[in-house]
Amino acid sequence: MSERLLFISDLHLEESRPDITAAFQLFLRRIQGDCAELYILGDLFEVWIGDDEVTELTRQVADALSELASAGTSIHLMHGNRDFLLGEDFAARCGASLITEPFTIRSGGEEFLLLHGDSLCTDDVDYQQFREMVRDPQWQARFLSQPLAARREFARQARTRSQAATADKDMGIMDVNHTAVLQLLQDSQQAQLIHGHTHRPARHVIVLEQAIAGHESGLRLVLGDWDKQGWYAELQDGKLSLQHFPLQSGQIA
Repeated sequence: MSERLLFISDLHLEESRPDITAAFQLFLRRIQGDCAELYILGDLFEVWIGDDEVTELTRQVADALSELASAGTSIHLMHGNRDFLLGEDFAARCGASLITEPFTIRSGGEEFLLLHGDSLCTDDVDYQQFREMVRDPQWQARFLSQPLAARREFARQARTRSQAATADKDMGIMDVNHTAVLQLLQDSQQAQLIHGHTHRPARHVIVLEQAIAGHESGLRLVLGDWDKQGWYAELQDGKLSLQHFPLQSGQIA
């Protein structure tokens, strides 16, 4: 098995975009036998209202991930802002483990910090308040105790409100806050960060106020969302790269 580690996020899988689901299934087939670990850093699904809602889409995704796991790849799922209610039952169906952010990994003597990325968007005060509410274990327990129909309606209304709010917000507010990034790196004593959420794929070099773990500068690699292209990061022997491919091309990995 290859020592290659792969990272994806923000697929936003939903029934109305079967092309993304098909591209994801092809991606998983292509990396079988050539990926030691796959990290899904949030928003695998556009919406998730509980593991007890089983649909054809969730079955297809769980089966595809389970097949990859059976072939020897370790799969790790992280919550995003859309699928923060993903639970242990679904992870088990995928043959995956749930990981909490921030999560640290090591490759080739280098360490990297993983997170979804929404916690860094601190300029968006309204969103951060909403995030704090829905990440509260008591709120989640109350929500998951409701009937599926009630949860679906809440998700529909929340999505409508989110779309309206996003349309009125300055794009800069919805990006990460640089001070928040520096604070995270300083607190964690990690100089290299991989995240998604913002849909702004890029590789950023960060000027550090003081060296961290022997690094004079930091690195922030941002994964892209799967819309017209698929995005993934590849890490092998401590070397990190950002890759993309057209969803319909099949030229993956």
